Amino acid sequence: MTTTQDTGWHEDAVVYSIDVKTFNDSDGDGWGDFRGVVERLEYLADLGVDCLWLRPFYPSPLRDNGYDVADYRAVDDRLGTLADFRTLCDRAHERGLRILTDLVFNHTSTDHEWFQRAREDPESKYHDYYLWTSHLDDAYHTVNIFPDREDGVWTYDDIADKHYFHQFYGHQPDLDVANPAVQEEMFDVLRFWLGQGADGFRIDAAHPMQQPKGHHGHRLADPMDLFKQMRRVVREEQADAILLAEADDQPDDLAEYFGNGEAFDLMFDFVGNAHLTYGVGIKDTWPLYRAEELMPDVDGLGQWATFLRNHDEWNLLKLPDEDIEFAREFFGDDAGDSWIFDRGHRLRLADLYDADHDRIEMVHSLLLSMPGTPVLLAGDEIGMGADLSLPEREAVRTPMQWDDSENGGFSSADPSDLYNPVVDEGRFSYEHINVAAQRDDPNSLLTRVQRLVAAHKERPEINEGEYTIVDSGHRDVFVHRLETAETVLLCAHSFADEYRESVCEFEADGTAETVVGAGGCHVEDDNVTFLLEPCDYVWLEAKR
Repeated sequence: MTTTQDTGWHEDAVVYSIDVKTFNDSDGDGWGDFRGVVERLEYLADLGVDCLWLRPFYPSPLRDNGYDVADYRAVDDRLGTLADFRTLCDRAHERGLRILTDLVFNHTSTDHEWFQRAREDPESKYHDYYLWTSHLDDAYHTVNIFPDREDGVWTYDDIADKHYFHQFYGHQPDLDVANPAVQEEMFDVLRFWLGQGADGFRIDAAHPMQQPKGHHGHRLADPMDLFKQMRRVVREEQADAILLAEADDQPDDLAEYFGNGEAFDLMFDFVGNAHLTYGVGIKDTWPLYRAEELMPDVDGLGQWATFLRNHDEWNLLKLPDEDIEFAREFFGDDAGDSWIFDRGHRLRLADLYDADHDRIEMVHSLLLSMPGTPVLLAGDEIGMGADLSLPEREAVRTPMQWDDSENGGFSSADPSDLYNPVVDEGRFSYEHINVAAQRDDPNSLLTRVQRLVAAHKERPEINEGEYTIVDSGHRDVFVHRLETAETVLLCAHSFADEYRESVCEFEADGTAETVVGAGGCHVEDDNVTFLLEPCDYVWLEAKR
C-alpha cells in the first residue's frame, strides 16, 4: 500500500512518537538508527498507527536531546544518512504510514554554523539571525522556560563580547524569527525535508516563536502570519503536507494558531492532556468537565492532537494552583526526584498509574474514543516506566524494550555504549515489560491498546459526530456521546476502584452493539444501564 494525496489524512490518523536514537539499533553501536526503524515497521503496522512522528535526528551536541540543532539539513551520522531517511520514508509509505519530522525554529545550538559565524563577525548577515545586547541593564527581560536551570534569558558570549537572548537553555540562542532572512531559511528547510520524503512537520516551541524577543522585546508584527506562510510553503510543495503546532499557550489564545484555517492543521492539546491524565489518576471526572469549559471551539479551523504523555515532563500548569500542588505529592516518587521545572513530573504514564495496566488501558480507551488526532508515545502501549536516575527529561527517554535479552533487544552493543541505558531494575525492567512478552498474549496491555486503535479507526463518528458529555450520576464515571445522522456512539469509562452502575438516555432502536470494552450494559426503553467494574469501559454503538 502506498500513500495517496489526501488533504484530510491527519484528521483520522493515529500518530506514534519515536526517538530514532532509542527505538531500535540495527548495527550494534548503541544508538538507534533509521535502518532500525525500518526493521520495526511491521510492529507499527500491526499496532495500527498511521503516522510516525520522528523527534530530532539532526546533527547536534545533544545537550537537549537533539532539540539543540547544529544543522537543519543533515542527519546525525550515528543515526544514519539522508539516504537512510529516504529509505524509511519509502518503506513507510509502502505500508500507508506517513512521516512527520520535528523542526526547531525558535532556536539553534551554539554549535550551529550560523551562530559560530554570527559571534565571530558582527557585520555578517548571520549576526542578525540572533538577538544581542551590549547593554544588559536596559534590555528586555522575561522568565526563562527552564526557571530552575537558567538564571534568565541573556548569556554572555566572550567572542562576540555581547549577551545573546535565549528562552530555553543557555546553549540554545533564539533565532530572530522576525528577520525575513531567517524566515527564508525556515521555508527552505521545510522544502528540503519534503523533498526527502517527509509528509509534514511538528513545529517545536511555536508559542515562544511569537513571544517578545531581544533587547527591545520586539515580536512578529503579525505572529500568525509566519505560520500561515509556512503552511503555504508546504502546501505548494506537497498538497497534503501538514503542520502540527507545539504551543502550550493560554486557552483563550489557542485558536489563533489555526490562523482561521490557514496556519496549523493540528495543535497539541496541553489543556486536555493535563486534565484528562490527572482526572483518571485521582479517580474524578471534574477535570474533564473543566477542560471542556476552557477549550475554544476550533470546528472548521483545525483539529486538536490529543495525548496522555509526551517525551517531556508531564506539564500541569493548566490545572488550578491547588491541584498542581496536590499532583506534586500524589503522583510523585517518594524522594521527590520526579518533580521538575516547578511544573510537572518526569514520569511515564505507567509510573503515574502505579503500573496498573487496567487503568492504563482504560485511559487509552478514553483518549481514542474522544475527538482529536491521538498521539501515542512509544513504549506506553506496553507500560514502560521512567528511570529517575537519568538527568532531567531523559528519565522518560529510555530505549524501547523489545524482548528480555540484554539491552531489552534494543541493541547488541555493550550496555555502557548505549545512548541511554535500558530500564533493567524493578517492576519496569525490560525482563518484565517488553513487546515479545505481550505481542501474542490476548490479555496483555499491548494487545488491548491494539484493539482500541483498531476500534478508533473503524469509527469515523469519533471525529465527525457531535460530541456531548452525558451525566452518569457518578463523579468517577465519565460518559460521552458522539452522534451523526447515521449513528450514535456512547462511551462509558469508570475511573472508580469500586463497582458502578450508571443509567443514561440512549435511543438505540433495538440495534445497539458493543464495539469494544469489557464493561456490561443493558439497553431498555431508550435508556442504557452501564454495569462497570473498576476501570471498566465500553463503547456502545447504535444505528439511527
